[in-house]
Amino acid sequence: MPHDYYELLEVAREATQDEIKKAYRKMAIKYHPDKNPDNPEAEEKFKEISEAYEALKDPDKRAAYDRYGHAAFQGAGGGGGGFHDPFDVFRDFFGQGGGGGQGGGGGIFEEFFGGGGGGQRGGPTQGENLGEDLEISLEEAAEGVTKEIAYRRHETCDSCDGSGAESGSSRVKCGTCGGVGQVISSRGFFQVRQACPTCQGQGTTVEKPCGSCRGHGVQVNTHKVKLNIPAGVDTGSRLRSRGNGNAGQQGGPYGDLYVTLHIAPHEIFERHGDDLYCLIPIKFTLAALGGMIEVPTLTGRASLKIPSGTQGGTKFRLRGKGMPALRGNHIGDEIVRVEIEVPKKLGGEERAALENFAEVCGDADEPVEKGFFDKAKKWFE
Repeated sequence: MPHDYYELLEVAREATQDEIKKAYRKMAIKYHPDKNPDNPEAEEKFKEISEAYEALKDPDKRAAYDRYGHAAFQGAGGGGGGFHDPFDVFRDFFGQGGGGGQGGGGGIFEEFFGGGGGGQRGGPTQGENLGEDLEISLEEAAEGVTKEIAYRRHETCDSCDGSGAESGSSRVKCGTCGGVGQVISSRGFFQVRQACPTCQGQGTTVEKPCGSCRGHGVQVNTHKVKLNIPAGVDTGSRLRSRGNGNAGQQGGPYGDLYVTLHIAPHEIFERHGDDLYCLIPIKFTLAALGGMIEVPTLTGRASLKIPSGTQGGTKFRLRGKGMPALRGNHIGDEIVRVEIEVPKKLGGEERAALENFAEVCGDADEPVEKGFFDKAKKWFE
């Protein structure tokens, strides 16, 4: 009998998704095969908690598990299988009058709501899709890059080719469900169809389980894959790598791998769409007199003309120096915002020169602050 998923993760049934994730991470680190070499019990425990987390991390799967227990999932993979269809209750009930039986089929429910009859639910099934996160630099996002990532996944057992049976043995029809993969139990007025507890909905069992994978048909291994990341990606961009997910059941095809990208914060640039923003400090003398400065770009340096009388906060646009668009030939701009740098300490000659400048400009007689507040006085009356 499979263990309760909540008990495996040591959380309460009302635990939040964050609590479930934290519990899984803690236990996954403890029982990870890499940290417990040659310890089959730890490896089995790791598989069990991974299966439990796969079921409980998804709100829909969790709701189905809370309602139907392990019967909510079809297939030996537990949380990795499909959903038990809650309408099976009604199909069984109405289908009995139409000559149904364990295989279902052709009842009143099917006539009004559509859908085919039951039949065996075993056989090869496609593996689960997997998700990974990958962080890259802003420069890599601008140019495009090839990255190799390593992660853990279920792979087809080499010893039994995914059958779960020892060499010389084979899969046979389940004696409990007769190969249907489901059993019917009576609950008062209703008859409920559930996944067979013996074969876990597969319809078959193995005569002698494979010693390498213990009858599961899959093993947890480290897998590496190279990803070609195109130029222009942004945080949240997702790449799909076909066939690099988990192995399917009974020799079924592999699922896919989805990699979500995250762009690392940059020490100079801030990205907004395809445009890049940066803050450049300039001396107040340059702002007043004007001149040329060099500013950084993702591809090197660029010259920028500062007009005389430039005020703090002024923005300058360098066209074509931003990020390439993920689709199309467009390239964004770089927006440079200047900040006036005021010296904190002045020498005697510097102070005298500035005082002379202030006197020539008339600032000594009427400070800027006084002139401004005289003009704004009526707004405060």
